[in-house]
Amino acid sequence: MSTAEDAEWLQWVTKQFGSIAGEDKEIDLEKFKTALQVKEPFFAERFFALFDSDGSGTISLGELLGALSLLLHGSQTDKLRFLFQVYDVDGSGSIEPDELRVVLGWCLRESALALPEGRLADLTLALFEAADKDHSGSITFEELQEELEAFPEVLENMSISAASWLKPPLPPQSSPRPRCLTRAYWHNHRGKLAFLGGYSTLNLLLFTLAALQHASLGGWVLVARGCGQCLNFNCAFLAVLMLRRCLTWLRATPMAPVLPLDQHVALHQLVGWVVVALAAAHTGAHVAHYSRLAQQDGHHSLSEYLLSARPGAGGLGDTAPQTGLVLQVLLAAMVAFSSPCVRRSGHFQLFYWTHLSYIPVWTLLTLHGPHFWKWFAAPGCLFVLEKLLGWAGRRAGGLRILEVNLLPSKVTHLVIERPQFFHFKPGDYIYLNIPAIATYEWHPFSISSAPEQQETLWLHIRSLGQWTNKLYEYFQQPEPPSPELKPLSWSWRERRCRRPAQEGLCGRGGCEGAAVATGEDGAVQLTSYKATGTAGPGEGDPAARGVPTRPGETRRLCSIKCYIEGPFGTPTRRLFSAEHAVLIGAGIGITPFASILQSIMHRYRRRKQSCPRCHHSWCEDLRDGEMMLRKVDFIWLTRAQRHLEWFLGLLSRLEAEQAEQEPPPPAAGLPWPPGRFLELQLYVSSALGRGDVRGAGLQLGLDLLAAREHRDPLTGLRARTRPGPPDWAKVLGKVAEEKKGRVQVFFCGPAALAKAVRTQCERFGFPFFQENF
Repeated sequence: MSTAEDAEWLQWVTKQFGSIAGEDKEIDLEKFKTALQVKEPFFAERFFALFDSDGSGTISLGELLGALSLLLHGSQTDKLRFLFQVYDVDGSGSIEPDELRVVLGWCLRESALALPEGRLADLTLALFEAADKDHSGSITFEELQEELEAFPEVLENMSISAASWLKPPLPPQSSPRPRCLTRAYWHNHRGKLAFLGGYSTLNLLLFTLAALQHASLGGWVLVARGCGQCLNFNCAFLAVLMLRRCLTWLRATPMAPVLPLDQHVALHQLVGWVVVALAAAHTGAHVAHYSRLAQQDGHHSLSEYLLSARPGAGGLGDTAPQTGLVLQVLLAAMVAFSSPCVRRSGHFQLFYWTHLSYIPVWTLLTLHGPHFWKWFAAPGCLFVLEKLLGWAGRRAGGLRILEVNLLPSKVTHLVIERPQFFHFKPGDYIYLNIPAIATYEWHPFSISSAPEQQETLWLHIRSLGQWTNKLYEYFQQPEPPSPELKPLSWSWRERRCRRPAQEGLCGRGGCEGAAVATGEDGAVQLTSYKATGTAGPGEGDPAARGVPTRPGETRRLCSIKCYIEGPFGTPTRRLFSAEHAVLIGAGIGITPFASILQSIMHRYRRRKQSCPRCHHSWCEDLRDGEMMLRKVDFIWLTRAQRHLEWFLGLLSRLEAEQAEQEPPPPAAGLPWPPGRFLELQLYVSSALGRGDVRGAGLQLGLDLLAAREHRDPLTGLRARTRPGPPDWAKVLGKVAEEKKGRVQVFFCGPAALAKAVRTQCERFGFPFFQENF
């Protein structure tokens, strides 16, 4: 820090200290715990003991500044001494094995990570053996210092990251110009911006032409007619933006790169607001015009002009004023109940039923405006055709949910029988209706199974709203109502129960307790987590209802009726035309990428060749007319370790499949060798990194244990699980340095994270595609 920065920091710490200290200007242990914001009391107590240099049981401002100055501005030896004292619980001057194990256990809790007792012992042993250079049975300060010389970044970045109250607020960063005016922004959004420019120009042109035609009738009529002509176009265009089947078809045409197909829902909302604004202006102008006529006439009031049919009023039977008022009421109801606070607060039915008023709206528009039908004829016919296709599909008969897996963190994994002629692309989504949950509600979910999986469809659904929570709770019941099983369901169950368990994955991928069943073509069919590779209790019985697997996880065989509509395309349809694809999933945002990764694995297997003499196997170049990929980086961020279990079996299978074609890396803690086709990167945001006092020893121990066992101690994968959120500048910078070809970034997750990733993509010039529906 500079002198000015140091003075600012000193002033800030003094201010924060005064806000929590009592009248005696001292901080006791309870106040210190509250201020430090650590999850576990162990570290608060250890830090308090080290800060309380005089042993008085309280911390003064001088003691706090002294300890923090040493930690933040001290030498590497000073920082290492502090770290050593944290681990030396009894103050004996050396770290014993029991002390190390206790501290590592608290480190796991602070990072919201979990290891079995046996694995914690292995972790302690790995770190202890590496640091105890003289094999004396204890670790001295000098031995710890020698061990950490190989990791200089640990001491350089040493801090107590949770003490946010001690950090002065960052000064606002002023950009020389707004982001929307930068060259990178216009380059990466040129398609959307061109479309919006054309849309605005067309509306302006329509308004101008209509206004000029009625310029002689007065200013209010001019405004009303101009807005009316724009309403003809926009009300018809609203239907175009919801033609999901047509938009999916357009993704396969040369027009896809120039059309903002990925933002069709956002554009639908935008055009909806434009319609509301135009309708208000249109109605207001007509009311002002009729008010003027009523004043000039002197015999009829304004209400008579608005509420009774009069010659020349326009519309069918001169009822334009009356139909216009009804349309305003319907539009107001649609807007009011379309807000997120209504849809996501348990009142989805209000949104659903009020949005169905588009039928009377379009009917009234046809009666209200003499020229609306010309604009609506083509999109209206397509809209009706899409609805008829969806209705015919549902009329042909419902499908059955064959199996349900209740996964950690309230994720419901549905296995649905696949219709005979259902064809989709990796990453597509469907609309799902389960009458047992809600008769009229349809919700979109990404398909997490690969197209090559012929018998079933997978859906992974996170419980985030009323419907999804109700779905999870429905299958949590000990014996949910189950209708009579269809013959197809029974036959699938029999095949499912006869299918042999795959036991090779645990040995090759190292995923303890993971089992992945595959079909005859080798495609992954079902991922489940069991304590062993053998069949669980009741698995051989098709009538079994609930089969416990891991804590917090249950598999249930069932036969619940459901309906699906789709499939519909997403931005990921462009993935196979890229040369270097970066897939970023946050939380349950991994779902579309699970389908993509399985499809890639299937294509790998399909191109696998082997020598008949020596039985050496290799994989042909994947690039062809169907897929141009040369490299895939898959990045998955989760808040907690247990979330990784959602797709742990799939990731293990991917590693095992790729290991058959390529030699393994020298150690699990090292990145994959250059040129590797698929690279996995897993991040747990709750885990503390090496730069934090509470996570340094844990991360070093995990690295040492991973290097010894050639697998990640937390997941059993060879790809290391990394702590904290990634540094997107470094991650995407590494992608740019690899120069594997044209890079495209595909994202599915929260909007706030999408903004951060999009900003870095604009910096490197990478096209960014976000999942939207």
